[in-house]
Amino acid sequence: MAVIFILMISGVGIRAYRDLSRPEAWADWKDQHFSPTMTSSLVTSAGFNGGGRGRSALFITGTIGATSAAWFRDRLDEAHLAAGDTVLMSSPGGDLNQAMIMGEIIRSHGLATAVGVVDASGQVRPSHCASACVFVYAGGKSRYGLEGSMLGVHRCVTSTPGRDPVAETQRTTGMALSYMTRMGVSSSVVEAMSETRDVRWLSAKQAAAMNLVTDPVEKP
Repeated sequence: MAVIFILMISGVGIRAYRDLSRPEAWADWKDQHFSPTMTSSLVTSAGFNGGGRGRSALFITGTIGATSAAWFRDRLDEAHLAAGDTVLMSSPGGDLNQAMIMGEIIRSHGLATAVGVVDASGQVRPSHCASACVFVYAGGKSRYGLEGSMLGVHRCVTSTPGRDPVAETQRTTGMALSYMTRMGVSSSVVEAMSETRDVRWLSAKQAAAMNLVTDPVEKP
């Protein structure tokens, strides 16, 4: 029995070593199990819809990491949000593929999105959402535009080694366009992304014209 147990443990160790020997594996494992790149908290009364009664919101912040979509799905399950509740976010961006999956999850749950942070008193304040974060935000069935919050876009690029960077960038841009179209956002947002490698901060008027923001909200 002891020999069998040792062999079993050895097999697990070998598989773990093989998994972690991939260049990206350590980052994936760390993000999923040890030190997630994002954090969350539940806001019991956010009130983005302009009415006096606030609804629940899940506040997420940080960089979108290699396994953030799975992390986000777990946080949603724990929060028990209902359709019409809000995902509040503040992020500089991160992994584009993970961001799109997060946006799809938000849409499948019928949730709204907003950009902001929760201060020490529990109040929602303006913040920023840039790069891949905008794809998460686009997943909202309603997309609240909190006065003072900012949305930033830039060109879709890839750092995948061993591939044609031009072809890969074109593929990524096409994927971004398809995603935004499904979410009901104008193709002009992808055009704005394509114009610069640096973050371009959209004005409230521009974001509304692109249908990126669907419901402007006055600053609380």
